[in-house]
Amino acid sequence: MPLVLNHQMREQMEHDETSFPLSYFDNELPMLPDRLVPVHWHPELEFVRAISNELRFQIGMEHLLLHAGESIFINSNTLHGIQQREGKDCDAMPNIVFSPSLLAPECSLVYQKYILPILRCDELPYVIFHSEDTWQAEVNRLLLNAFESMQRQDPCYEMAVQRNLNRIFELLFLNSGKLPRHPMTRFQLAMQIRIQQMQTFISAHYAEPISLSDIAASANISRSEANRCYNSYLGVSPMEALLRHRLCVAQKLLAETNLTLREISSMCGFSSESYLSRCFRKMYGCAPGSFRSMRK
Repeated sequence: MPLVLNHQMREQMEHDETSFPLSYFDNELPMLPDRLVPVHWHPELEFVRAISNELRFQIGMEHLLLHAGESIFINSNTLHGIQQREGKDCDAMPNIVFSPSLLAPECSLVYQKYILPILRCDELPYVIFHSEDTWQAEVNRLLLNAFESMQRQDPCYEMAVQRNLNRIFELLFLNSGKLPRHPMTRFQLAMQIRIQQMQTFISAHYAEPISLSDIAASANISRSEANRCYNSYLGVSPMEALLRHRLCVAQKLLAETNLTLREISSMCGFSSESYLSRCFRKMYGCAPGSFRSMRK
């Protein structure tokens, strides 16, 4: 299942919330430029495992490494990105993204008593599970079981996955007092809110001519502050972020529609087909037509 981001950097899940609100991914990195999952967020919870390579994570403004054999929990609505920068082969990077309601109904005592305290803990944006600690090693084993169940989809696999995830959260709750905290400063929280406000503006207006002043005004900050926010969080300027989002939309339209390049360039806010082609080739390493042919 391909990774799909909307233009607020919010990941779009394809699971059916009313049936089994969980999505399983693996072998996504080869399809992404520079083996990079761009910074995004989602209300769902996520578990990721590094299989054979070192993965570099950005969680908020923090940068960290996940070594082969380790797993990570990423909490709800946490800005995060992933990249494999070394290694000849792409890591399989299996990961599960799921609604907290899979663990227990939101109105239930189980959810209120055991799930919600973790979701609402601002100082736990992520947890890394190593193999040296006994309970963390059990979490890694349970995750592998869940990944295998999702791959095989044997009879009752949904119950097996749910059972493993519930046991993982039981272990998280029981050991929450031992977990290292990662508090965010008011400055970091304010910057994250500004990023989300500006990305929401880009989402609504990316097809139109947008200036740096427009983007900054959407968060009631100066152009220099907008540049500082984007460079601190994403390592790019607001205008470069706008360009990347336009290209992301163009890539999706090329893969999923029969629209002409002229139609796509107009819909995505590019001034011409040739400009879209130049930008697309620079980011994805191939012409739009070649990309479309590969996806057929």
